[in-house]
Amino acid sequence: MKHSYKILNTPFLLVMLFLVTLTSCDQKTTEETKSNDFPDGFPYGNVPRSKPNMPLSAAMNRVYDSTYGSTELATNELFSNFKYTPLEGFDYNNGDGTLSRRDATKVVRANGKYYVWYTRRETPTPPSAQNGSATIPSRDWDLAEIWYATSEDGFVWEEQGVAVPRLEKPNAGWRSVSTPDILIWKGKYYLYYQAYTQMPGGPGTNGDDCPVAASVSDSPDGPWTPSNKVVLENGPEGTWDQFVIHDPYPLAYKGKIYIYYKGEMGGNPRVRAQGLAIGDDPFGPFVKHPLNPVINSGHETALFPFREGLAALVSRHGLEHNTIQYSPDGVNFEIAAISGLFPIAPGAYVPDAFEDNGNGRGITWGLCHFRNIKLKEGKSHSMLARFDCDLSLDVHDIEMKESDIFNDPEINFKFGLSEKQRKRIASTSPE
Repeated sequence: MKHSYKILNTPFLLVMLFLVTLTSCDQKTTEETKSNDFPDGFPYGNVPRSKPNMPLSAAMNRVYDSTYGSTELATNELFSNFKYTPLEGFDYNNGDGTLSRRDATKVVRANGKYYVWYTRRETPTPPSAQNGSATIPSRDWDLAEIWYATSEDGFVWEEQGVAVPRLEKPNAGWRSVSTPDILIWKGKYYLYYQAYTQMPGGPGTNGDDCPVAASVSDSPDGPWTPSNKVVLENGPEGTWDQFVIHDPYPLAYKGKIYIYYKGEMGGNPRVRAQGLAIGDDPFGPFVKHPLNPVINSGHETALFPFREGLAALVSRHGLEHNTIQYSPDGVNFEIAAISGLFPIAPGAYVPDAFEDNGNGRGITWGLCHFRNIKLKEGKSHSMLARFDCDLSLDVHDIEMKESDIFNDPEINFKFGLSEKQRKRIASTSPE
């Protein structure tokens, strides 16, 4: 009886096993379908706004896992192209190289108008790296002063005069004061600048080393009282910023003064990066961040409050040049966008640069400079210009989001091969 029961139930057990297996496979297939939003491939049409449940390449993972903040340029608040306009109100001695303006600060609004400060050099001759002297500048920013100008609309400017002249020996800045930027802190105005105690590129220098000094005023129109001391020290011997502390850029952030600056860490061409120093008093002391450099690229890097963090225009030098970066804490920056035709030495109009309210709104315009004008004719100088963009949470200018930019071919041909490169190519061409 027991033996016949086993025989009678063997087919039954096989059927049950088959049904269980089939059900399990169906469930697995259903679960796999649920975990893959698009089993036939990435969808046509609108790109999914949130990361889909499906295998993705490294490139597509970056779209969703990076700081881009959007799946397309049109809606990326930290992408923009840049448009340029000549300024009215400045002359340059007919471009003979004896008058130069460059390195504009952030633009600020006060007394019903815009203010900007900048490096101004007016010398009997253009700069000469080989013949620099007490009266001949070795660089475009040598033997310079800091001047300022005002404007009603940001296009037409009226030069007001000198803000910070060259200082008396032995104070830092006796040789030249240049590359300023502005801080408004507790009702006072502070200008930070490179303060040269020797000729840039002169004998015994490491090229362009200088300390950072500052001056203070109760009004944007001055008068300015210098600190007569170094407010941001070079790094100790052997560190990345032991020689160069350039382009001081102050912001009010997290209840303190954050000063970003450019340093150099050797190399040929030189490797530039950005450091951060934090203080409670505009004249210091400032403590350099232990994670310096906090940005691995850039030359004259402009920053601005954006949402709860800070954004940075990183141009010209380094592995991440021509990028717009974002940091939620002012220290750890990630690439948010890649663009082109970046403004050189941008000094943006940053309305909330000193509000420190955790709700940065971004920027739409500022001043920059074009450099090495008439360099080949021996009349090298720089000129200020205006740039416009849409890096703002409050403006949505679709024309600024265009990435397919067409240039006149003559612009590209200006960047043609050098004579040395042509000879190299000719020497390696097959006979």
